[in-house]
This record gives sequence, C-alpha cells and structure tokens, in this order.
Amino acid sequence: MASIRHEVIIDASPQHVWDVVRDVGAVHKRLLPGRVLDTRIDGVQRFLMFPDGHVVRELIVSNDDQARRLAYSVVEGSRPALDHHHASFEVRDEGNQARLIWISDILPDTFAPEIRIRTELGIAEMKRAIEATATHGC
Repeated sequence: MASIRHEVIIDASPQHVWDVVRDVGAVHKRLLPGRVLDTRIDGVQRFLMFPDGHVVRELIVSNDDQARRLAYSVVEGSRPALDHHHASFEVRDEGNQARLIWISDILPDTFAPEIRIRTELGIAEMKRAIEATATHGC
C-alpha cells in the first residue's frame, strides 16, 4: 500500500483552518471552490460533484474536533479506479499559522505517482482558498 503525505503551512489560525476542513458539506464553497462543483451529505456519506459531472462517493470515517482530524474513505468513483483509498486531514497549531497534513493510503500502489501529483496540486488549492477567507491580526 502506498502512503502519500503532504504538509503545508497556512497563513491562518488553526481554528479557522479546522473550521474549513471539518465542514464536510461545504467542500465546494470553502475548501476546493472551482475544483468541486457541489457537495451533498447523506448520513455518513459525502458526494462530491466535479465540473465535468463526475461524482465521487466517500464515507466520513471520523470528524474529531479535539484532535482536529478528519478521516474519509473513497468508496466509489475514484479516478483512477483504486482498490482502496483512505485519507485523513490533520490541523496542527503553528503559532499564528496552521500546519495542514493530508495523508492518503491507496491500492494499488502503482497509481501513487499520479495520486501524489493530484494531492500536491489539491493541497496548494486548499491553502489558497483557506488563506483567502482568513481573518488576520485578530
């Protein structure tokens, strides 16, 4: 199994970053606007719709406010088609900034280079979106 890890410092309070990440029903508005067109929640399932009409179904495994950790699993619609995809976000305090950590575990691991590129671009987009809504100097 391949494990892909990205970390980025975000110029926003850890509380703000966690508020955005934990808002599982607003990915299209707060975390990845433009990349995700719409988000729908049905119990523990999250459906992400992309601009081309493609839909990914995920299970929200854990949304832990105390640990500032969100875990999810892609169960349908992954591109490329993966046998297994589990991922987590964690927000850590870096003073007046936050560290966002995104770990994805996938099978088969032959897709790791492609997924690594996608997640690297994705976390950069998340950083821009979160920083754009951050309140500084508070």
